[in-house]
Amino acid sequence: MPALTFTRNERPTIGVELELQLVDADTLELSPSIEQVLGNLPEPLAAQVKPELMQSYLEINSCVCDTVEDVRQDLSAILKPLEQVTDSLGLRLYWAGTHPFSSWRRQRITVNERYYQLVDLMQDVARRLVTFGLHVHVGVESGDKAVMVCDRMLRHLPLLLALSANSPFWEARPTGLHSNRSKIMEMLPTAGLPHQMRNWSEYVWLVSHLQDTGFINTIREIWWDIRPHHNFGTVEIRICDIPPNLDQVLSIAALVQCLVVAISKEIDEGTFQSEYHPMIIQQNKWRATRYGAQAQLVNSDDYKQYSVQETTNHLVERLMPTAESLRCTKELESARHLPSNTGAEQQIRLYEQTYSRHQVVRRMLEQNHSA
Repeated sequence: MPALTFTRNERPTIGVELELQLVDADTLELSPSIEQVLGNLPEPLAAQVKPELMQSYLEINSCVCDTVEDVRQDLSAILKPLEQVTDSLGLRLYWAGTHPFSSWRRQRITVNERYYQLVDLMQDVARRLVTFGLHVHVGVESGDKAVMVCDRMLRHLPLLLALSANSPFWEARPTGLHSNRSKIMEMLPTAGLPHQMRNWSEYVWLVSHLQDTGFINTIREIWWDIRPHHNFGTVEIRICDIPPNLDQVLSIAALVQCLVVAISKEIDEGTFQSEYHPMIIQQNKWRATRYGAQAQLVNSDDYKQYSVQETTNHLVERLMPTAESLRCTKELESARHLPSNTGAEQQIRLYEQTYSRHQVVRRMLEQNHSA
């Protein structure tokens, strides 16, 4: 494969990708309607609303933005006309990491040669990927910086998963997990937490050998929870479930942008990274998967357990000066409220009140529609 060239970013730009479900407004089931939606979109939105692996969902890409507020304005300008289209087609956009009762077995693959090849290679591992995530890109100046930031961000990924957890149901039953999506994603052979790498050269070596040996066909088949993105010149955080509304998306985006910028500054200043064991990160991720915002996470500095709320509060306080420079103090401050109202917490509460998965979808649509 040709050498990977990292696109330099002179400033910490931010971009957000949303994966949203298309559900029938009456039955509330997943609806294989992506072609109808795309066919009715106004022309300016065509470049920012895209199909995905299954016909029952879509991806929304923000523009390259400077601030989280810019992301808000950009995504809001897409969502409003998009919802007008889906409403006219008898559809709704459902913000959750999995669907509470529609089965993966009944979903249709989007007509696309790459998707067909992926399903042929992965079989049911790919067919089960009826999951919906949030991806956040933050610009950095070099491939080496991107790899180093990815390495130092690892310890924060379980917190980001806990704050975004929004997939407690699978195959019409409660799973006991707050983020079942994360376990489904881990079935892919190149997903989950990445291996630690020292620099861009080591990353390029690994990607080249994975492709040369036939483990992957393209770099797009690396689905790590965090990865460098050479075309965009970003660090891409992929661990998050899609939260239940745009406000929560923006809180997490602010947390991510501030973390990347703060870590980048530490690297520039020559700050030593304290050692941590990968097993601690792995176990923290499991706790976030299982318990979501109720998890007790182990701090890699003192190896003591802290609640998600305590961990979030500490991080927000530490990052507030960075947020001031990035003009996202309001969004970062709002991250303090995420632990008490994650999508998983909302869905579980609604199910305990109604014992109806249909009512979970209906009420989540109602209470998050205008949020």
